[in-house]
Amino acid sequence: MNRTPVVFIHGTWLHALSWESWAERFAGRGFLARMPGWPGEPAAVREMRTSSERLAGMGLDVLTDHYAGIVRSFETAPVIVGHSVGGLIAQHLIGANIGRAAVAIASAPINDIQLPEPPGRLWAPDRADGSQELVSLSPEQFHHAFANTVAAAESDRLFERYVVPTPRRLIADLGYAGAVRSPRTVVDVGNADRGPLLLISGQEDLLVPDAVTRAAYKQYGDSTAVTDLKQFADRAHSLVIDSGWKFVADYVLGWLEERGLRAYPA
Repeated sequence: MNRTPVVFIHGTWLHALSWESWAERFAGRGFLARMPGWPGEPAAVREMRTSSERLAGMGLDVLTDHYAGIVRSFETAPVIVGHSVGGLIAQHLIGANIGRAAVAIASAPINDIQLPEPPGRLWAPDRADGSQELVSLSPEQFHHAFANTVAAAESDRLFERYVVPTPRRLIADLGYAGAVRSPRTVVDVGNADRGPLLLISGQEDLLVPDAVTRAAYKQYGDSTAVTDLKQFADRAHSLVIDSGWKFVADYVLGWLEERGLRAYPA
């Protein structure tokens, strides 16, 4: 019997390895778990930190097309689970009827929802211009802006295992510093024929505040398609990788079960 695939899409500053615990847990429940990286993404975190120039010009258009091709390649339509930019891509794809269902966790803003200024000046705002550069985080910046609800020791462990540079062009595509947002940030929120969608936020998230996710949820209000919202108190942008990841993953598994999205389709 064919298993239901689940495609995990990571976001900015994280490597595909950031989904390793999720993939193991979903596979243990019978799903066909896949965590494909970005086009040209090195297999190892250390390699990506030292030789990631091939990703420097990566934009949202390339990423979206890359994952659309992956999702379409399965015989059984997958569930798409995305974090940050991956959550935006998941919404874009399910809105275009690509995939069976989608989960968008701390998703980058869709449509006309405004982006907050990044905490701690993670990059120079006047240079978010789509240039062929990479933006790196220091361990201190990561703890301050990304993993702000965990202790410094845990944040440092997460940084060492998962954190990588991200393309400045991708940041520009999201509209930071007044840059023109990519057309791929546009999501068809009115599509009544799409599969179910779950939006998840962390209420202590500084990079994608809870208000951004609630604003997205409101935009789906006129659609008769299933759209659900789950807010996790005391959780930051690191909610998919920090010590509380299992609570989020298990909530998603429970939601899939409630929506009839099982590992072994009838």
